[in-house]
Amino acid sequence: MRKTVKFLALAAVSGMAISSVPAFAEQGDILVRVRAINVMPSEESGSILPAFPGEQVSVDNSPAPEVDITYMATDNIGFELIAATTKHSASGVSGTTGGIGRLASTWVLPPTLTAQYHFAPDAAIRPYIGAGVNYTIFYNENASDALEAAVGETDVSLKSSFGYALQAGFDIPINDRIFLNLDVKYLDVDTTATLRTTAAGTQRVRINLDPVVVGVGLGIKL
Repeated sequence: MRKTVKFLALAAVSGMAISSVPAFAEQGDILVRVRAINVMPSEESGSILPAFPGEQVSVDNSPAPEVDITYMATDNIGFELIAATTKHSASGVSGTTGGIGRLASTWVLPPTLTAQYHFAPDAAIRPYIGAGVNYTIFYNENASDALEAAVGETDVSLKSSFGYALQAGFDIPINDRIFLNLDVKYLDVDTTATLRTTAAGTQRVRINLDPVVVGVGLGIKL
């Protein structure tokens, strides 16, 4: 993550230093990007309570496609709406639940809106930063076979989350309409997972997912 942030910072400085070329994104333009992303939770888990104090969970990474649309309100200011969905698994890391391994899986839909500042709309490398909000919805939650073998039939649910989003990236035009894009986001995502089991009763665990989302792809100016 640190290397990525340094790379983006250097790109921003370079983009502002490069001599001007004809404007690529201007007021009123709509930019559509398609990226390959990797969603990497930097999770911090509480205990699985009340039955398993001290036992926590980990959440795996997930690659996926992402589509976003940016409307340029001015030459420098844009508003981006991001849409993607990923599937993640939660696993025990110690004790009884660590012995079970994968506990549950869920699909995650985090629609995110950011306001961006594009530093150098006329440069050969066009860096931007953004900040905004995300609303994260969890759906199709399922207990693993291993968990149900241990504690019986289990219903899993995760609470939706509302939080902030931070963003940095840059565009590199290929021609007057097509461009390359590299983008990094940090999403504030906190949830509580509830597991209603046959043998162990109802268990809850608080998880701060807070994923870093790294994406690379192509964009087009409509």
